[in-house]
Amino acid sequence: MADAPPWHRRFTVPRIDRVDWSSAAPDRVGVVSNESGSSQAWAWDLTTGARRQVSRGGVGAEEVHLTPDGEGVVWWLDPNGDERGRWMVTPFDGGEARPLFGVSDGWAMGLSMVPDAAAFGLADEETYAVFVRHGDGAPRAVYRHASPAGVGSEWPTGPGGLSADGALLAMRHAEEGDIARPAVRILDAYTGEAVGEVVDEGLRTEPVGWSPVPGDQRLVLIRELDDVERPWLWNLTSGGLEELPVGLPGAVFLEDWYPDGSAVLLRHSHEARDQLVRLELATAAVTELTPLGGTISNARIRPGGEVWFRIERGTHAPRISDLAGGEVLSLGLEGPPAGRPFESVWFENPRGDRIQGWLIRPEGEGPFPTVVSVHGGPEYHNTDAFDPRRQAFVDHGYAVLLVNYRGSTGYGTAFRQSLRGNIGFPESEDIVAGLDHLVAGGVTDPDRVAIEGWSWGGYLATLNAGRHPDRWKAVIAGIPVGDYVAAHYECAPALRAWDLATLGGSPMDLPDLYAERNPMTYVADVRAPVLMIAGEHDSRCPLGQVMVYAHALRARGREVDVHLYPGGHHANEVDEQIAHVELMLDFLRRHLGTR
Repeated sequence: MADAPPWHRRFTVPRIDRVDWSSAAPDRVGVVSNESGSSQAWAWDLTTGARRQVSRGGVGAEEVHLTPDGEGVVWWLDPNGDERGRWMVTPFDGGEARPLFGVSDGWAMGLSMVPDAAAFGLADEETYAVFVRHGDGAPRAVYRHASPAGVGSEWPTGPGGLSADGALLAMRHAEEGDIARPAVRILDAYTGEAVGEVVDEGLRTEPVGWSPVPGDQRLVLIRELDDVERPWLWNLTSGGLEELPVGLPGAVFLEDWYPDGSAVLLRHSHEARDQLVRLELATAAVTELTPLGGTISNARIRPGGEVWFRIERGTHAPRISDLAGGEVLSLGLEGPPAGRPFESVWFENPRGDRIQGWLIRPEGEGPFPTVVSVHGGPEYHNTDAFDPRRQAFVDHGYAVLLVNYRGSTGYGTAFRQSLRGNIGFPESEDIVAGLDHLVAGGVTDPDRVAIEGWSWGGYLATLNAGRHPDRWKAVIAGIPVGDYVAAHYECAPALRAWDLATLGGSPMDLPDLYAERNPMTYVADVRAPVLMIAGEHDSRCPLGQVMVYAHALRARGREVDVHLYPGGHHANEVDEQIAHVELMLDFLRRHLGTR
């Protein structure tokens, strides 16, 4: 490994991505790590230091949970990569994995576990169901509907479902809204009877965390009433519902409750940087626990009040830290090479909106050949975070531009909802405006520019390949949308529901809109060579529609390379991830050259 290039070692040095434990057995920890060569769930005994892989089969594991008694490690089994599967539990001390619930396979729509109770959501091709199990009994369906629904928060899975005593269940549903703007309903977990409802018409509302004190019926919601995500405290006993007074700019999210229920741990996100704060519920006193900077995730409070969290920056790989800056969970290996720093850049789009992006600049003086690297989602945003793929581009002399285009999270509700009925074009305007900003500033050589993106970023890459063919010398589309109409009918139910919510209907309802925003409409105008990378079992951006687009390019005599891998929307194998970067670097070298 010591002889491998820096970008290669950023992939191969193992990392920890998720951490969980039970308050009943806090020294029994579950982690998601790639130390075996793919993303998998592991059991880690802090008293002995022993750890072992517990997830087996399928395409890897991206989530991990501990049962409330600490006796089992729970993970999602995705057999072939289409994300349809089941929750599994492996004994912490060793033994064979078994299904946690024993119901038919489906797409996961949330999970919640408390002592003596568990709840989960599951989708199939026709319905969304919510199940509850108390004790050792069989799961009971307490809710079914054709509209999207799920248990607790959408991500991360786990918080906000069952109350600490298992008596109440918070679920999100789209009966009055849609999958992008759900309401919150509280059910009696035993009878399924509705006992409370919060509907913010046209806005997203999400249950994110009950008080950890049994019998305490206080639930934190995330609401958007003031054009930004904010925590609200809902007391089901009194019926009171009030915003938590944080007094900070930007969005604020719940990370965890302190064990006695007196305070909450919040994550403040402003201009794509994070910090942790503590809010005392009785006095509204706010204490800033970390400075604003970097990217924070998976923050949890240990039973004694110690805070553990995952933090990363563009220059430094993720680490599990405490508030003193110590690394509390380590695989005992030398970390990967540092990356180049992320520089925040601001510019105006054609409408006069201020757009934030990040520039990663290679060593030396510009103008540089440049990769415009477009994020997926689209409800996501680039932060100051460690990214081996983009750092590999920089290592080879390419500047990298990341644009938080309209539709991204982190800049308010109106900004995020800019894509309602209007996908593809707003993001493209912002991407091109960011490129023009770098060209005008002497950073970018306009004759050596590539566009690269994955998932929704892959859609924007194929769309821009045809709509702005004079801007790109190379196009890289990973797990992309090539034919939007075909993708709508081939993808998983939740993705079809997102299309209906965002565009306002199906391709049959809105044929002109789908045609206008479909990369296939502009395929004859593509001039740059195209590299496409796709998963054979992807249920989000299915293979069929990728190949329709690739075939259309080939039939018109365009240069197109296609690489397929045996998985789904993500390649969890480290070797496969490295292979993708090697393909991209070779493709860029051939079409942009190197410095």
